[in-house]
Amino acid sequence: MTITQLNYIIAVYTHRHFARAAESCFVTQPTLSMQIHKLEEELGVTIFDRSRKPLQPTDIGVQILEQSRIIITEERRIEEIIQLHKGEIAGDFKLAIIPTVASTLLPRFLKCFISQYPKVNLQIEELQTKVILERLKNGLLDAAILATPLSQDGIMEKPLYYEPFMAYTPMDHRLFKEKFLDNSDLDVNDILLLHEGHCFRDSVINLCSSLFDEKDKAGVKLESGSFETLIKLSKQGFGMTLVPYLKAIELKNIEPEGTVKPFSRPQPMREISLIHHRTHLKISIIEALAKCIQETIPEHMLKNDEGKVISPYK
Repeated sequence: MTITQLNYIIAVYTHRHFARAAESCFVTQPTLSMQIHKLEEELGVTIFDRSRKPLQPTDIGVQILEQSRIIITEERRIEEIIQLHKGEIAGDFKLAIIPTVASTLLPRFLKCFISQYPKVNLQIEELQTKVILERLKNGLLDAAILATPLSQDGIMEKPLYYEPFMAYTPMDHRLFKEKFLDNSDLDVNDILLLHEGHCFRDSVINLCSSLFDEKDKAGVKLESGSFETLIKLSKQGFGMTLVPYLKAIELKNIEPEGTVKPFSRPQPMREISLIHHRTHLKISIIEALAKCIQETIPEHMLKNDEGKVISPYK
């Protein structure tokens, strides 16, 4: 039994496909298949039920896979101990970030992180929350930035900042003259939403949960995948929309005064966290990433003193 063989069976379980697993391990499929077959022969058990589509582990295979992850994690921990002893923060790091955070956060911290930690090969991908959690579970990501709290078993959450919700009301909107908004000012048939799958959309719906019923939901006709499109639709008289604070900062520089406004206290807000698997390594990179991000965030957003976190999850 070798570490390489254990990596191969984990890759097969992750991808549920021998060819894709081989590609991810940078070997040919025959090589990967042969090594897994040798491991099964050595152990005297069948790890994968090859008759099922997609490929599934056998009952004993599930136990072997769980133990294999532990062994590989401990092996990699030795590598990290050596790096820490040398004072190095280095290595490959796969980070996912939800789209409604990526557009405003990445330009703030990315250049700073790369310059401070040039030996870290940071690979970033925009993904929605559901996909992120699945990839974390399967070991395809090192960490992710998304809205919390999640309350997921095995997932560690490190809050980075608290981002208030802001309202965008065009100049001809009924609420344009208001300096502050309250939940009671909102009309669900007047709010433009992001497409399903975006957690900010779900947060807005949860914020307005007392206003929503099945009849009202039918009135929400226009949706989009970006805040930019929602703003354009709002300007054309299709309603108002809500945006996160960092996006609102950008809008205040280009939109007429009074179109972007806060909510009255306690302000609705979202908690943005850096998450990773409880048993994950590369803690030094995770801590460096969190520090770099928080250094670029307005200080008043680092604590939740007078706000109410609106979870995107039910």
